[in-house]
Amino acid sequence: MNQAPTVKLNNGSLMPQLGFGVWQVPDAEAERAVATALEAGYRSIDTAAVYGNEAGTGRGLAASGVAREELFVTTKLWNGPKQTWNRDAVLRAFDDSLRKLGLEHIDLYLIHWPRPMRDDVVAIWQTFEEIAASGRARAVGVSNFRPADLDRLAGTSALVPAVNQIELHPLFPQDELRAVHAERGIATEAWSPLGQGKELLTLPEVAGIAAKHGRSAAQVVLRWHLQHGNIVIPKSVTPARIRENLDVFGFALDAADIAALDALGAGAAARRIGPDPAVFDV
Repeated sequence: MNQAPTVKLNNGSLMPQLGFGVWQVPDAEAERAVATALEAGYRSIDTAAVYGNEAGTGRGLAASGVAREELFVTTKLWNGPKQTWNRDAVLRAFDDSLRKLGLEHIDLYLIHWPRPMRDDVVAIWQTFEEIAASGRARAVGVSNFRPADLDRLAGTSALVPAVNQIELHPLFPQDELRAVHAERGIATEAWSPLGQGKELLTLPEVAGIAAKHGRSAAQVVLRWHLQHGNIVIPKSVTPARIRENLDVFGFALDAADIAALDALGAGAAARRIGPDPAVFDV
């Protein structure tokens, strides 16, 4: 069984560097997908309130037979625009996620988006501090935060986010933001680590490196992330691909491979495939 290495977070928690994401997995399919991932050897599972599959994810966790202490479960607060996010609202949302997942604690709880136009993220983070202090979330962090958003938290709180989960892949490598994370002791986690669709995986540069190593294009891109120190959460509902995405510890990219993949999103070539956190408020 493949065993992902761990990353030590700034509060001392150990988080598997490679986990399993369930974005866009319907709740009815989440139980089977999570069970398949855990059987394959994954021990980190990433979901979110807005995905609508926390209940199915929880059923998969419970059915797996894997001891709770072996699991690392992440979910996220959907701080959407139809709610006033005061302390009580955040605590209700957290309790609802715990109930759906069937867990007594979360290993990592994230603010899903910064939504700077709403000006409530500092108040939300104050409640996250309270949740972390209670032990019901072993670590707390953020998602899609820019340097300016991180600065807002730092200006009012001594608690540094353990993780910032961001769009990150060879076409959008986020060099500046990763450098900020390194300076502040924030772990970088990549969502959509393989991009979206097949564009990234069919690029000649990626295909050439895959052929060189006798690996799939997805394995090459995941290996690029791991060697850069990123935490990754690829998602799939196909059992063979779930297993393949975990089988990335038996080879390594050389310096030329890394440079070729780095060049795909260098400078002006970098481009998002997801929303811009500066304006996202849906």
